[in-house]
Amino acid sequence: MRRTSRRNASRGPQFAAGAATGFAAGWVAVLGVALGGAGLHAQEMVDLPGEDRSVSPDLELVYAIGSAAAAEWEEFTSISGIAFDGEGNLYLLDGTRMESNVRVVVVDAAGGFVNSFGRAGDGPGEFRAATQLVVWEDGQILVEDMMHAGYHVFSPAGEFERMVREGGGGMGFAMARRPNLRPERTGARTLIGRSGRTIQRVDMSSEDVEDRVLAEAWAPVEDDGPRSGDLEDMIRDEWGFEPDLLFDALPSGGVAFSDSSAWAVKLTDPSGAVSRILRRPIRPLAVTEEMEREERERRLEAESNRTITQRGNAPPAAVLELIDNMRSLRLEAVEDMQFFPEVPVIAALRATWDGALWVQRSTEPGSDEPGPIDVIAPDGRYLGTLETGTAALPDMPDAFGPDGFVAFIDTDEFDVPVITVWRLPPAIRLESARPRRP
Repeated sequence: MRRTSRRNASRGPQFAAGAATGFAAGWVAVLGVALGGAGLHAQEMVDLPGEDRSVSPDLELVYAIGSAAAAEWEEFTSISGIAFDGEGNLYLLDGTRMESNVRVVVVDAAGGFVNSFGRAGDGPGEFRAATQLVVWEDGQILVEDMMHAGYHVFSPAGEFERMVREGGGGMGFAMARRPNLRPERTGARTLIGRSGRTIQRVDMSSEDVEDRVLAEAWAPVEDDGPRSGDLEDMIRDEWGFEPDLLFDALPSGGVAFSDSSAWAVKLTDPSGAVSRILRRPIRPLAVTEEMEREERERRLEAESNRTITQRGNAPPAAVLELIDNMRSLRLEAVEDMQFFPEVPVIAALRATWDGALWVQRSTEPGSDEPGPIDVIAPDGRYLGTLETGTAALPDMPDAFGPDGFVAFIDTDEFDVPVITVWRLPPAIRLESARPRRP
């Protein structure tokens, strides 16, 4: 069995604290957004230790499902979404985009089959291009569908209930601006998402999506305003090693996010005001000319190898011409790409069911090796650092659930998806302050 790589080419190795110009510059940006974008609020600065304290993941295997020799219901093709509900049931979006066998599979807390529903098609509850899966604590399910320009909502039993429509045109372009949607565990039908450099609270309770800005992140590249209808103006300038906006929803109703090159995580209250800033004195790695050259080559190769997947008849000639023109413009943008002077320290950020933060650090740019994960309690206590790339902890979990559950998506020797669910040990697990649902 091999681990499916999800490394980002912009990640790089990190070093202990020092008098680094880049580190100081990063903190100017961090403090600027803390005092500006989220408003003037009293904020607690929490300085975490600079030295790592290794802790053992010591995970307990709960169950494994999938493989080429598995039962028919667990013969998965490609897992594009995975999430737990409040009872520990695991939901899998199997098959994606234009695949005819797309479905949602549900297993219980012991790995037993519960339900399977959904299929490709054009009708209500049928998927044309399923791209994201969201599960609320009570088991309500939402599947994003780009080609439907909306979201399918299913009951906990898998029965289709309604569609929530998204603006921005029939191809669902507005939805493309909402990657990595997270469910809020506040009892409301709301999600946490991002649009550009803003974090939004997205309401799915009515027929149409309603959203509002929850927090403004630091924008490392100045926005030059609305784009025109010209294709050339729609292609964004390409930047290498740009700090990503990483975020996750907290059980309290707030959000944790990272938006700069420094090791800095901001925590908000439910209103979106930044109430606490966590920071570790770990400086970014300076970008070299060799890194720039290799990054440009990686992106050119990725753009050249990009393919269009379709179902049904071939697109019209005008659409194919538009796709070719866009590809040419993207290649030109990569050729002319600019670079930030430092590789961001933080590569991934997740919140566990109990509110602990898992902050994954970078490795060498272009490397498939995962970085170490710092585990932080919600009050800012540093619980330790987990080594990844091992049999005990191959990478950041693909999903966190109640009772210390974590799930990983792997593949066997035939590239068939295998899902393993483990339980975290007490040393890196927090007991929830909220009572469990009956």
